[in-house]
Amino acid sequence: MVKRREPTARQVRLATELRRLREAAGLNSRQAAALLGVAPAQITHIESALAGVSEQRVRRLASHYACTDEDFINALVVMATERANGWWEEYRGFLPTSFLDLSELEHHARFLRHVAILYVPGLLQTEDYSRAVFSSRLPELTAEELEVRIRHRTARQRFTISYEAVIHEAALRIRVSDRATSRAQLARLLELSEADHITVRVVPFDLDGFASASSTMTYVGGLLPKLDTVVRDALHGSAFIDSEAQLNTYRTSFRKVEAASLDPGRSRDFIHSLAKEL
Repeated sequence: MVKRREPTARQVRLATELRRLREAAGLNSRQAAALLGVAPAQITHIESALAGVSEQRVRRLASHYACTDEDFINALVVMATERANGWWEEYRGFLPTSFLDLSELEHHARFLRHVAILYVPGLLQTEDYSRAVFSSRLPELTAEELEVRIRHRTARQRFTISYEAVIHEAALRIRVSDRATSRAQLARLLELSEADHITVRVVPFDLDGFASASSTMTYVGGLLPKLDTVVRDALHGSAFIDSEAQLNTYRTSFRKVEAASLDPGRSRDFIHSLAKEL
């Protein structure tokens, strides 16, 4: 068995779900290994995403763990048996792993939802806007690192799944660069908001009694709701959240933010009025 050196977020999620099934069945790793006829270390490696697992073993483990959710089992099989490397692999070694993990999540997502407070979401940014944001990072990026990040962000923008962004007025007004960059970014938002798969909503400053849009988050729809993921920015990179209790909290949070925001038509009018001020 060849151990992986750097499991992807998707491989880690599969491993996590298999561990959760075992724990829900009340079995320890030694007992699970005995049922499968392997050494306990192999279960440990599978549940640490250090080793792959075949379709047969996923189904056998699910059976031993008394899991009867066929849709869930089939989703785990899909995650276990995918072999093709995604476009983001060409950036491995040039970008932090969290960047690649996010790209992988987005590639396999059923839908994407985003709440933005200080910056326009990366998937909707112009190149000049992205350049200004990345240029402000500390420690400072080299010219080569900057260009790699911009190319990667541009590649991420070639998505076709349903995407809804709720953007606070603060993010629309903050000038990450100059007036021209801000004006072009607002024009880009207006253009993208007309796409069938993209919805842009705005939370204005003058909304009374609203405290829900306090932090940025990306909600990534998985093959099934229980395989959804929330991505939060952290000092060390992106944090990937997938426990059911936390997912329910973020689902509720997004619904509240969405309900309090302007509808898409009024949001376009709002963005247009901001653009006229520049």
